[in-house]
Amino acid sequence: MEILQYIGITLAVFVTMEGVTWLTHKYIMHGLGWYFHEDHHQPGYPHVFEKNDFFFVIFAIPSILLFYFGTVNGLNWKFFIGLGILFYGIAYFLVHDVLIHRRFKWFDKTNNWYLRGLRKAHKMHHKHLGKEDGECFGMLFVPLKYFKEQLKIEN
Repeated sequence: MEILQYIGITLAVFVTMEGVTWLTHKYIMHGLGWYFHEDHHQPGYPHVFEKNDFFFVIFAIPSILLFYFGTVNGLNWKFFIGLGILFYGIAYFLVHDVLIHRRFKWFDKTNNWYLRGLRKAHKMHHKHLGKEDGECFGMLFVPLKYFKEQLKIEN
């Protein structure tokens, strides 16, 4: 395979992970996995780590396995699927934990309309303290109305 095909695989997996994340968030985290996700919906949760961080480990396992199986007999397409998952995990961490929840005080003064729209959509998600009646389960792609609101504020 050529490098452009590997880049294409990586980008396609990155974009696909938003759908996987949405489905996992709606049907697993707010379903059978609520035990691990519930503390994330409690305001002012005082610990550095949450039970919800368990999901980072779960998403890392396929990526790690794909890195291994994608290099064990020479570099192949499996490695680049793992790379797409890893890149999405990094983006998720930076957007969700750093910019939205501010678990780390990096980029604290960011005032971009897109990031403000993501924060607003996630706030709407967190207004529901229980697992029912949720909304805005995505992370990078949320309903356009949240971006439009932020663009109006900017103008």
